[in-house]
Amino acid sequence: MTTAPIAVTAEAMAERLRERLQPTELEVLDESWKHEGHAGANGTGFGTHFRVRIASPLFAGQRKVAQHRLVYDALQIFIDHGAHAIAIETL
Repeated sequence: MTTAPIAVTAEAMAERLRERLQPTELEVLDESWKHEGHAGANGTGFGTHFRVRIASPLFAGQRKVAQHRLVYDALQIFIDHGAHAIAIETL
């Protein structure tokens, strides 16, 4: 049995974060074009380097490292399928 490929896009990541973290603010940007020629770039300018700005009620009382862990855990499937770097800004 084969599984369908995962679309590593800002839109797919945002949807996953909405499902998992119920954010009150969310912005996911694909900044891959800024990293062409760097480690992890795939030569297309898309799908490898992302910036996530997020606020969630699940972050209440959590240290930054725990907040970031929640985001990484939610996005692990994308990391497994080609997202090389995710810069996280918790609000």
